[in-house]
Amino acid sequence: MRQIDSEIMVRQMGVLDYKDGLKAQQAFTRARHFDDRDELWIVEHPAVFTLGQAGKMEHVLNPGEIPVVRSDRGGQVTYHGPGQVVIYPLLNVKRCKMTVRGLVSSLERAVIHCLKEFGLEGETRSGAPGVYVDERKIAALGLRISRGFSYHGLSVNVAMDLAPFERINPCGYTDLKVTDLVREGVVVTPKQVSERLITKLKQEISLARTGETPIDPSSMGAS
Repeated sequence: MRQIDSEIMVRQMGVLDYKDGLKAQQAFTRARHFDDRDELWIVEHPAVFTLGQAGKMEHVLNPGEIPVVRSDRGGQVTYHGPGQVVIYPLLNVKRCKMTVRGLVSSLERAVIHCLKEFGLEGETRSGAPGVYVDERKIAALGLRISRGFSYHGLSVNVAMDLAPFERINPCGYTDLKVTDLVREGVVVTPKQVSERLITKLKQEISLARTGETPIDPSSMGAS
């Protein structure tokens, strides 16, 4: 057996068409072995609406010129576009000693810790995965587990045109408000956010592997 490489590889994928990114994740997941290195892919997608595997088209109100792509992740509909950080954690979930719920919680905690460094108090909501600032959604999550490996991941709104979110019911909710860091008063670039977020994600994954108890976001003023 090959030696397990526990160091996580970070790949800067640049601007990537959503369909191409999905195909690349699927191919990577199909080809990988149990002891292959985990990876974190950082991407930015051109404007696109994505529907989860069980997503309902009724939540896509007026897509206009923006394409709608059916995906194999969980969840309903969301929007990806310029000014948003998207990170795909391609992880061996079993080796990371995580349940699916535990992985979702780890991603949420990483975002909350990242926002904290920029002076924002993030929080989670029961039954609605993601991270919120004063009830406004700032980060979305959607995952797929195949053969014990995860793909898809999370998106954090940094400095976006938020108007496309008005063309959908984000995550299937008719009254959900969406925000980004700039509108919350944080002048920051997607690159700065992705760098901080990658550090937090690596910390969360390391804690899970070693069985250590993560820091409770509620101790940071979040709920």
